[in-house]
Amino acid sequence: MARKPGRMYRNLKGPAYTRREYMGGVPGSKVVHFDMGNLKEEFPVAVSIVAKESCQIRHNAIEAARITANKCLMELGRLNYHFKIFIYPHHVLRENKQATGAGADRVSQGMRRAFGKAVGTAARVKRGQRLMMVEVEPKNFLKAKESLRKAGNKLPTPVSYVIERGAELIK
Repeated sequence: MARKPGRMYRNLKGPAYTRREYMGGVPGSKVVHFDMGNLKEEFPVAVSIVAKESCQIRHNAIEAARITANKCLMELGRLNYHFKIFIYPHHVLRENKQATGAGADRVSQGMRRAFGKAVGTAARVKRGQRLMMVEVEPKNFLKAKESLRKAGNKLPTPVSYVIERGAELIK
């Protein structure tokens, strides 16, 4: 069965469902790393992405944003930035699979409001929550901002960019 579009899981409905010990077969998160670049050095400029609306962000969207931002930042060199993701996909997404094809209307006439099988995970994000951050030297600020812009395009919510530290160092 094909993967459903992200808009089906974007809205927050009901309480979060995170108790994995009660369910079997929850797919693992695709997010590989949450900290990248130079983890030891403290950089003077920090720029972050902040969500403008509350929503759910699927694990594959987080991973797509991570790959895009990291690829753009790798041009600076691995020791010249620190990229951090603050959200984690705890919420388990469920789906009641429907039959398709000839005669599917007779087969799929089952339970209303069925529980469904786990199909993925998502991070529940509140309005104004920080999603990702890049720390760099002042001379690399524009590259960091561009990488976050590209990463923000992969996320299902409108985002804003906040300079958390070092605004006076940027010219």
